[in-house]
Amino acid sequence: MPIKFLHILASLALAVGCMPVAAQTYPDRPVRIIVPSSPGGGFDVVGRVLAERLQRIYGQGFVVENRTGAGTLVGTEAVLQSPADGYTLLVGGLSNMALNSGLYAKIAYNPVKDFTPLGLVVSWSYTLISRKDAPYKDLHGMIDYARANPDKVTVAYGKGSGQHIAIATLENATGVKFLYVPYRGAQPAYQDLLTGRIDLYFDNSQTAMPHVEGKAVIPLAVSSRMRQAFHPDVPTVAETGLAPMDMETWFGLYAPAATPKATVESLRASVAKIAVDPEVMALFRQIGGRPLQMTPQETETFVRNELERWTKLLKTIGVTAD
Repeated sequence: MPIKFLHILASLALAVGCMPVAAQTYPDRPVRIIVPSSPGGGFDVVGRVLAERLQRIYGQGFVVENRTGAGTLVGTEAVLQSPADGYTLLVGGLSNMALNSGLYAKIAYNPVKDFTPLGLVVSWSYTLISRKDAPYKDLHGMIDYARANPDKVTVAYGKGSGQHIAIATLENATGVKFLYVPYRGAQPAYQDLLTGRIDLYFDNSQTAMPHVEGKAVIPLAVSSRMRQAFHPDVPTVAETGLAPMDMETWFGLYAPAATPKATVESLRASVAKIAVDPEVMALFRQIGGRPLQMTPQETETFVRNELERWTKLLKTIGVTAD
C-alpha cells in the first residue's frame, strides 16, 4: 500500500454518532472483511478504510483478510461459502460484481442473487497513458499512428483485467489493432512503460496519478464520463468522439444474501454514514477517487445495470479470462 495513503489513513480524526438500535447485539466478536485481491489496489484501500471506520462505530474488530486467486473469484467465493451471519463480509466492485459474469464461462455465484450490497463508497476511472517520448501527444494522434502502424503499438495488460477491457473497448470502437503484451501486475508494466519498452497502459487512475503528476508519462484520456479533478486538462475518451466510453471501477461492501435483515440494515446505516464523512470523502479524492453516495435501492439498480451492460459488452468485444 502506498506510504502516502498510510499516512493519510493514520491521521484521520474519526467522529461517529450513535449506533442504530438494531446494532446493539451485532457484532459481539470480530468481523472479517475479505478483500479478493492483493494489498495496495482499490479493493484493498476500500477494505481498510471501511474496516477502520466500522471498528470505531461498533467498538469491535473489523479485520481485513486478503484472499487472492483466479482474479477475484477465490476471495468472492470464500465469502459465499461462509456462514451468512454478518461476520464475513466482502469488498465488492466492478470486477467481481459485474465483469466476472461476462469474463468466465461459468462462475460459482450470481452477483445479484447471492450477495446483498451494503453500500458503494468510491469509484476510480482508468487513465490511458503513453511513454513520454511517443511520437504523438493526444488520443487522436495515437489512434492515427496506430492505424498507420497496425500491430506495432504495444499495450501492457493482464488478461481479463479492467485494463484489458478498457483498451479492448477502445480498440473495438476505433478499429485499430494493438499488440498486447501480458504482465503480472502493474509494477512490471510500469517498469517497461517508464523506460520506453512499452507504448501504452490503460491503468486505474489511482495508480496512474503519481506518474502523470511527475510527468513521467503522457496522459491521453480517461475512461469516465466526466473529466477527473486531479488532471482536469485530460479529456475523456467520449468527448474526443472516438468511442462512447463510460467506465469506472467502483467499490463497496457486500454481505451474503441470506444475512439477517437487522444486521444488513445496521451495516447499511453505518456504511452510509462513512460514505458522507467529509474526511473519508477528502481521502478518496486525494487518491484520485470519486466518492459515491447512493440509497440501497439506487445501489441495487446501479449494480444490476452494470452487470447487464458489461456482460453484453464483453461478449461484443470478445474479452474473456478463461
